[in-house]
Amino acid sequence: MSSPTPLSTTPSPLDAEIESLKAKVTTLKSHLRIQTSTLISSPSVSSLLSNPPSSSHLKPKGLTPTILKSLRHHASLQKAHNQQSLYRTCATITTFRVQDPDPNAVDGGAVLGLRIEVFARGRFMRPYYVLMNRPWSEGTKNGKAGNSSSSSSSSKEKEKNRSSSRKATTGGGGRYANWLRVHRHTVPPCIPISGLAARYLPAPPSPSPSSSSSSSSRRRPIEEEEEEEEQGGVREQNLVKFARSLRRELVRYHHRLATITDLRRAIMAEDQQTEQQEEKGPNKIQDVIPADAEAKQITVEWADGQTGRLVMGDDGEIVQVVALNGGGGGGGQGNGSGRDREVVRELVGNAKRVEDVVRRLGSGTKV
Repeated sequence: MSSPTPLSTTPSPLDAEIESLKAKVTTLKSHLRIQTSTLISSPSVSSLLSNPPSSSHLKPKGLTPTILKSLRHHASLQKAHNQQSLYRTCATITTFRVQDPDPNAVDGGAVLGLRIEVFARGRFMRPYYVLMNRPWSEGTKNGKAGNSSSSSSSSKEKEKNRSSSRKATTGGGGRYANWLRVHRHTVPPCIPISGLAARYLPAPPSPSPSSSSSSSSRRRPIEEEEEEEEQGGVREQNLVKFARSLRRELVRYHHRLATITDLRRAIMAEDQQTEQQEEKGPNKIQDVIPADAEAKQITVEWADGQTGRLVMGDDGEIVQVVALNGGGGGGGQGNGSGRDREVVRELVGNAKRVEDVVRRLGSGTKV
């Protein structure tokens, strides 16, 4: 009994042509949407839709009331979209207040939120949110003020006097009453939000035993305490610098991802051009993928088995490039004899940034 003939997995020319036509249709639809939004947003078309000409010979052909109503509807949607995009472009960092439903939340559940907008790869990314609370404010249930039930009456009286003194001096519940702490966030794990919070939103210093013993002997003015804290290196919180630094890290991260995507597209375009010219060689690049979560290292794979590692800085500058041949051990563990400097020179050339490598590959130059 004869065995069944296995199906061929090689795509036929007809399938390849169908896929090419589908890609062209998708591209044409995208161009059509762009051109439509551009025309509707233009001032001349907007004025024509709002005040159509009364004379029949000035009216565009085929402009029926139904089509005019549909065009006005699309124009209003496009106007709202433009306004939203303008707001998200200009107001990249906004604040809002929310209420924590937890009955045992600090500061009565009051939470301050940050909304951070990032624009990359021609579109807006999903907004990132950072929620912060005030655990050192007066009246918090989880703070120091809520754990004084076991203290003596004298300590309660001292704390009350100290609180009233700070209120009279600073106008609030103490010097650190409005200090913030990061409660929740949607930032990717590769973004150093903890380091930024430690730098720009430091926690209040814990009281030392010497200061508590000296304060029990006599009551010092609040000015002396603040002066001693400043001399001891107490840094004030700066929410503005924290938000700006965090958004800068997010923008850098998305731009590095976009650069890797552009590099992969340039390599694919170069491969297609090489196939059309029938100049195939074993030294062409096969794939480009990010090697770490921060997208600062790029793994380059060649068709002949060579692997390379390109390290770029925060802003896309090239820090180091290493290519290893088959005898170098792979994965960056090879010795000096395993490095291929000719391949590195062909890939990078005189480029100082990864964007320059993308432009070189896209233009086909090798110098």
